[in-house]
Amino acid sequence: MTLPRQRGLTEQAADAAIDTACRMLRLPSIRNEFFDIADRAMKDQVTYRGLLAELLMTECDDRSRRRSERRIKAAGFPREKSLRAFAFDANPNIYAATIHTLASCEWIKKSQPLCLIGDSGTGKSHMLIALGTEAAMKGYRVRYTLATKLVNELVEAADEKQLNKTIARYGRVDLLCIDELGYMELDRRGAELLFQVLTEREEKNSVAIASNESFGWTKTFTDPRLCAAIVDRLTFNGTIIETGTDSYRLARTRARAEGPAKAS
Repeated sequence: MTLPRQRGLTEQAADAAIDTACRMLRLPSIRNEFFDIADRAMKDQVTYRGLLAELLMTECDDRSRRRSERRIKAAGFPREKSLRAFAFDANPNIYAATIHTLASCEWIKKSQPLCLIGDSGTGKSHMLIALGTEAAMKGYRVRYTLATKLVNELVEAADEKQLNKTIARYGRVDLLCIDELGYMELDRRGAELLFQVLTEREEKNSVAIASNESFGWTKTFTDPRLCAAIVDRLTFNGTIIETGTDSYRLARTRARAEGPAKAS
């Protein structure tokens, strides 16, 4: 399809041509925002170059936003968590400066691991999801999973002779977030399959884990040598953050419950 090009188009014809061209070139943001941007440009006496720049920047910004949204969705986070929503003042064990440094994603660029260790309610899963979200927003491919879910998927893949393909899929993402590692005991086969995933990613792509055990994972990985090898892969050149033992989530729940009682 060729658009008619002629001088002296009426405004109505020009509007129709712009709409058609944006559809053909797949520029939905310019198509949706053009009239508002053009009206502002006329009012502010913006040059043609300035108008074109603003239109193109609008399209680029919107495409970047949509890509981020797709990456966040593909990561499979169970809920939305952000660094902005985390109450750093409620957990003195987690330093805001450290977390914001991690949010720059330099450790992912260097393929380094991250371990968040602490009891339930201390914010480790929140941090895992929030940092994973930051990585996705910065263009990294991220995948979130529970440790038991990952192991079950690997076992099923092995039974269906799809193990290599599944391990390769988990090996390709830039950041693999494994939550609740150490909560459940794994049999030797499951532990060995998880070890294969970690080995596939070693020093090539980052792994971030959240666990309620401080590397004493002998209940989870019953083979001491395998346990030691897994700990080694999850800590070498990595960052370890201990979120503590006091549940700030429980403390906040108690504070809300005590509020009305004190008022009465």
